[in-house]
Amino acid sequence: MNMEFIKKLTIPKEVKEAFPLSENSKKIKEERDKLIQDVFSGKQNKFVLIIGPCSADNEDALLDYICRLRKVQDKVEDKILIIPRIYTNKPRTNGKGYKGMLHKPDPSGKSDLFNGVLAIRHLHMRAIEETGFGCADEMLYPENHRYLNDLLSYVAIGARSVEDQQHRLTASGLNIPVGMKNPTSGDLSVMMNSIKAAQRAHRFIYRGWEVQSKGNEYAHAILRGYVNKHGNALPNYHFEDLIFLCELYEKSELSNPAIIVDVNHSNSAKNYIEQIRIAKEVVHSYNYSSSIRKMLKGLMIESYIEDGAQELNGKCYGKSLTDPCLGWEKSERLILDICDMLK
Repeated sequence: MNMEFIKKLTIPKEVKEAFPLSENSKKIKEERDKLIQDVFSGKQNKFVLIIGPCSADNEDALLDYICRLRKVQDKVEDKILIIPRIYTNKPRTNGKGYKGMLHKPDPSGKSDLFNGVLAIRHLHMRAIEETGFGCADEMLYPENHRYLNDLLSYVAIGARSVEDQQHRLTASGLNIPVGMKNPTSGDLSVMMNSIKAAQRAHRFIYRGWEVQSKGNEYAHAILRGYVNKHGNALPNYHFEDLIFLCELYEKSELSNPAIIVDVNHSNSAKNYIEQIRIAKEVVHSYNYSSSIRKMLKGLMIESYIEDGAQELNGKCYGKSLTDPCLGWEKSERLILDICDMLK
């Protein structure tokens, strides 16, 4: 094989034993998970906002940001359920760029996945213990999920991973909501098939074990826009797009039909400021149509402390190292505006 085996990583069981979640935090997460599941099953009608930085890069800045979200959550709790994004590993389209805290606990340092595993667990633990939030992360590497499975309340599977068999099978074995993004091509049949696969039971190999999953009834759709053959970003958040997906769901007989709209990525052509306009348009569609209101569960928003993004060697506190994000003032205003708009 054309690779060097550098270091044997500690198995998830040993990491959890070394860094256990407190009993109080377990209880908080269990209650939070139940609330989130109730939203996706339709038992609760709160509007979900999965919001946070494109990528986790600095523990102190992330906790500062999430503590701010905690204060806003208390103001809007009657209508909105906030799930902070703590995305600790990032896919890179051409393999170049910051791959997240898992790869580089210190963005300016060298790759160190051994300490990266410990760093991302510590970060997610602090989020629960200090804010009461169970957070979201992207499942970029299915075999790594067990390092965090007792901490996460939501998982997203990205546009480049949604066609992958191991991602679909692993999603079928989780008991938290898993959002399946439409692929970069925009083919919604791919996304719908991934949801069907994740909702079914499977026997497969996982981390050296033969395992049997039970199926995940909370697997659902995320619309993130798409790219045409010329490389142009095109949106799929408009009213007609939402109605079309609702109709696909009605024909599918899937459990707990649910839609999240990612207002960044190809939906905004990565023009982060457009997230504000797009979010408000989607909420308008939610208010206008009973069909959309039934299935649309919320939005995914990329937000941090400072507007925009910076280079990997940048030193601006709370500014994204990957995709540009809304800064805090705009983010807080948007959350409050969404709350006011919701009927």
